[in-house]
Amino acid sequence: MGFLYFLEGLRHPIADAFFSAITYLGDEICFMALAVLLFWCVNKRRGYFLFAVGFFGIAANQVLKLLFRIPRPWVADPGFTIVESARAGATGYSFPSGHTQNIVGTMGVIGATTRFRWVRAVCIILAILVPFSRMYLGVHTPLDVGVAFAIAAALAAGLWFLFRDEVAFRSSIPYVLGALVLCAGLYLAFVLCCPFPADADAENLAHGVKNAYVMCGCAAGLLISYFYDKRVLNFETKAPLPGQILKLLLGLAILIGLRMVLKQPLLKLFGGSVAADAVRYFLMILFAGCIWPHTFPFFARVGARKEEKFIEKT
Repeated sequence: MGFLYFLEGLRHPIADAFFSAITYLGDEICFMALAVLLFWCVNKRRGYFLFAVGFFGIAANQVLKLLFRIPRPWVADPGFTIVESARAGATGYSFPSGHTQNIVGTMGVIGATTRFRWVRAVCIILAILVPFSRMYLGVHTPLDVGVAFAIAAALAAGLWFLFRDEVAFRSSIPYVLGALVLCAGLYLAFVLCCPFPADADAENLAHGVKNAYVMCGCAAGLLISYFYDKRVLNFETKAPLPGQILKLLLGLAILIGLRMVLKQPLLKLFGGSVAADAVRYFLMILFAGCIWPHTFPFFARVGARKEEKFIEKT
């Protein structure tokens, strides 16, 4: 807590605003956007790499949260204050940091698979700034951030050997996705069957159960999407830049829309059970992997026509 008190003394409205913006890069929506960017527009192998690092990381992160049940800094020390704008995104137990794990895993995957030095430099900067922002804002301790950083870096480094080239990818991806489904199932069994002590925070436990169902839905959807693409679709990610932009923006808008629109109807259908979240994220992954890729030939043609018109005018 000493380091957090030190950072508390350095706070300034401009820095508060800057780090409040930076910290959102570790949020679920940003992870989703970057994952589908790789998956739809760059290279499917890199997309699966990021999904694997992200989802295995979520499981490890959530299990540790529930095992150790360390409260947030302002809960452990009522005299400590946080930047209020960060409170809404600081849910669940404190250890380890989910935002840190998201950004370090994501930047690790992008940095390891790009050939551009400037992209690697940006990845390194963001992998430092976002974890620091969690401490500056007062929602995580150095231990929370350090352990999350180490887990994400270890996952990215360890899984890289399975995704380093197309040969390794094709031979390993069915097993990786199978392991992901198994991991999600074990995580769900853990949160449903583990005899947590009576003094465990009910809200934080409920948050962990919800995340377990979400991961199960994502893992199942990703496995089905892989086999559907392999046997039926075999979509191509290449398209001219205008087509790529349209593909990404429209697809991401629909994906985020599904995330919002499906929530209440599915909750009603499942009687308020968090199992509805498993179905919601399962459908979102199916859209991303099975449905939206059917439109990619259209975006390739649209982009090509726009490029041709541009060339004719110049």
